[in-house]
Amino acid sequence: MLKQFQNHLSHQFPFLEGKKLLLAVSGGLDSMVLVHLFQQLGYEIVVLHCNFQLRGVESFGDQQFIQEYTSQNGIPFSFTQFDTEAFAKDYKLSTQLAARELRYSWFYEQLEIQKGDYILTAHHADDNLETFFINLSRGTGLDGLTGIPAQNDIVIRPLLAFTRQEIEEYATQNKLVWREDSSNASDKYLRNKIRHHLIPVLKELNPNFMNSFEKTQAYLQESQELVDDATIMVYQQVAKEKGDDIYFDINQLLKLPNYTSYLYQWLKEFDFTAWEDIYDLVTNQSGKYVFAPQFRLIKDRDYLILSPLKLAKDMQEFLIESSESKVNFPLNMLFYNVTEISDTSNSAIFVDQDKLQFPLVLRRWNEGDVFQPFGMGGRSKKVSKLFKDEKLSLIEKENVWLLCSESQVVWIVGIRQDERFKIDSKTKKILKIAIE
Repeated sequence: MLKQFQNHLSHQFPFLEGKKLLLAVSGGLDSMVLVHLFQQLGYEIVVLHCNFQLRGVESFGDQQFIQEYTSQNGIPFSFTQFDTEAFAKDYKLSTQLAARELRYSWFYEQLEIQKGDYILTAHHADDNLETFFINLSRGTGLDGLTGIPAQNDIVIRPLLAFTRQEIEEYATQNKLVWREDSSNASDKYLRNKIRHHLIPVLKELNPNFMNSFEKTQAYLQESQELVDDATIMVYQQVAKEKGDDIYFDINQLLKLPNYTSYLYQWLKEFDFTAWEDIYDLVTNQSGKYVFAPQFRLIKDRDYLILSPLKLAKDMQEFLIESSESKVNFPLNMLFYNVTEISDTSNSAIFVDQDKLQFPLVLRRWNEGDVFQPFGMGGRSKKVSKLFKDEKLSLIEKENVWLLCSESQVVWIVGIRQDERFKIDSKTKKILKIAIE
């Protein structure tokens, strides 16, 4: 296997040569074989170990075992301990997901501390097969069936091409010692049920099952690449990005025979889960929406608009004192005196400074806000009515700020000035207010 492994590295991961590699080691069979292989090939390695404190004394036994092995073999070793159950409870995660979050977060920290180049894990072909069936049982999409990636950014899985049987044979031949995880014998976890009961039957039915599975995975990965290419091309026809928001043209969507598939591909990375509700948005009335943890998808006339959820600070009021000539948050605004009015635009207004009451207030608009549009002779109008006349989308409305003097609107920023603060024959100080 050593020669096969060396050839595998040369063909698939030639860039690992001469790099500093951080190996994630649990003390089990797979990870101890991974360490031994890289020792034999002379790579510069550092061993990392996470003690999740989930198996009492056994967890600390694993830690001590690896510590002794690395000390005897002159391998740099770094370990950490987690209160995994407390973390899972605090963040409402399963124990397995909590362990994954803690593990990879610490790995990335170690990558900087150790000045390493790549993180290597000991996932192998049987792990890949188990993951396939786990995802299949949960109704995953195509990407969930393509398996564990051999490389994900700086995380490398060089044993994916090898089966558990090949790894066991290598360990036996080289008289390696490892630790058995007692939890692997339990059927408490879905992965163990698949490992103990499903996969042995499949291998019994077809002795070459692993080879067949490897070919199937290759076909699925090729299919995924075709899907990715099509998704990008159609996205360019259907979607437009405006700042932090993405507008999906419903009319263009409906021309696609399978638009729901494209919506899934575009939106899955934003952690949406209510897919049927999302697909229904296309034919629903304006104003309907679906939430993800950090995003919202809303139907607005002829568009589905994806936007990040507003943070609490976006809903606050911001005071602007008379002494301030520049404001950097939440908008970039300039305040300065001028002697005459120059060309006006949506990004600048000229007001009578003596009519203002400081501090000015910069805030989001409210449904009942009323102002007197400049040029309409003092007649009042609801801000919401102006939005309707301007045909602003729901997202554009939410992004509007009002500049106010006490309770009166001075400027619907970037859209319309208020009549009450305009320059007249009695004006002594002209204040220009502009947004950058």
